[in-house]
Amino acid sequence: MESGFGLKIRERRRSMGLTQANVADAVGISTSYFNLIERGKRTIGGALLLRIAEALELDPATLDDDAERRLVAEITEVVGDPLVAGLDLRPGDVAALVGRHPDWARALAMLHRECRDRGELVAALSDRLHQDPFLADIVHRMLTNIAGIRSTAEILESVDDIEPGQSQRFHATLVAESSRLSEAAQALADFFDHAEAPKQAVTPGEELDDFIQAHGNHFPPLEEGAARLRARIGANGPSGETAVAGYLETRASSRAARAAPGDGPGDALAWALEDGAPPASRRFALARLAVGRDLAEPIAAIVEASPLLSSEAARRRAEDVLASYAAAALLMPYERFLEDAERLRYDIGLVRRIYQASVEQVCQRFVSLRRPGAEGVAFAMVRSDPAGNLSKPFPLPRLPMPRQGAACSLWAVYRAFQSPGAVVRHVSETPSGDRFLFFAQTVAKGVDRFGAPPRQASVMLACDLRVADRVVYGDGLDLSANARPDPVGVSCRVCPRDDCAHRAAAPIVPLA
Repeated sequence: MESGFGLKIRERRRSMGLTQANVADAVGISTSYFNLIERGKRTIGGALLLRIAEALELDPATLDDDAERRLVAEITEVVGDPLVAGLDLRPGDVAALVGRHPDWARALAMLHRECRDRGELVAALSDRLHQDPFLADIVHRMLTNIAGIRSTAEILESVDDIEPGQSQRFHATLVAESSRLSEAAQALADFFDHAEAPKQAVTPGEELDDFIQAHGNHFPPLEEGAARLRARIGANGPSGETAVAGYLETRASSRAARAAPGDGPGDALAWALEDGAPPASRRFALARLAVGRDLAEPIAAIVEASPLLSSEAARRRAEDVLASYAAAALLMPYERFLEDAERLRYDIGLVRRIYQASVEQVCQRFVSLRRPGAEGVAFAMVRSDPAGNLSKPFPLPRLPMPRQGAACSLWAVYRAFQSPGAVVRHVSETPSGDRFLFFAQTVAKGVDRFGAPPRQASVMLACDLRVADRVVYGDGLDLSANARPDPVGVSCRVCPRDDCAHRAAAPIVPLA
């Protein structure tokens, strides 16, 4: 299957009247290697991407391999939608569509998202109508009132010689039942007037994912702003908690945060500051408060400048995510953290001990080490709850994350729940032949309270097998070309393996 960016390079080269050899010589690579790039067999990035873009007089952003692959994955899901099952649509043509007509492909993806969102809305309203206890009760009351009114009216109509006193009681019953029916009807009308149906149930999260991935999960203005804030408050130690707390006390900010816990981001900060919260959560919450006050302007500027965040819900979530990013940059400064990560070979336990951080905080900081010229190991990341719901997805160019539903059940992120607390690792191979090192472990969430069910999540990182020797979790595993990796996919819907005993859903791509 040809990739979209490869087709774009080839068509641009041909339109300029250049041969593969011409472009290869201009960018300093062999003609055979450039041929592989055009066929989508090799990914490009960094200096090579810039040289190819310059040779073809293109904006480097138009050759973003990651963006192309995400769009290909999304359009491939459109092909499998039951609404278009009767059409002769072939998944193999998707890359060509994205490469030749990217705007049409994006329009199709947007329409599919909207269609899916409306389906979610209809399903939610249907569930509400069938399961909401208030609706069931109010309808029952209205039927009872109607039955009483009808019975009384039939008596008054069919009986001619009703005594005055008895007639007065029947009329009083009519008035009372009518009044109760009116009250029930008004309550039902108020319910529908004030009840808000879920809107864009899926799109804000997907917009946020696209936004983070478009930036490579690296935001230089926030790195720089966190460095200035750290210098200003003197938070130069490994954790910086004392300095941050003192800084907040001088500005009377920490008192305002000690509110009753609830559901919003501010309430989550209050929860992290209450008694019993893990020290790492408390420390991170203090940093969130500091950057929320001092870096609000650069955070808002990044959000407002992004065309990917079209909804207010997505923009609010983006601001929350960027505040957490800036807090991590404050507590784990880029240069020192990268040096420690490389020196300790990305050992999560040792790194978190230095920075007094949680497993999840360290993993997210690993993924953000994408500064040009000072990159760390490129990791993919995803988090799962015990039900398989995924969050915080960040892909690699050859390892996309599912846009909806669960990932492959053979991924380490799910295996970790079978060995709580232990690091689960394995070498895996995708259907495309790409090999990765997966490693994951479970983490406890929330405050440990008596009587409250424990909360767990699993956090997984993955890296290309070719750089796995830089990661301690590859030690003892066969990382050679002769290794026998675990065959995995991205999800059952887009996996072509026809001999997988773990398949849970029919594929939407042709099986080999």
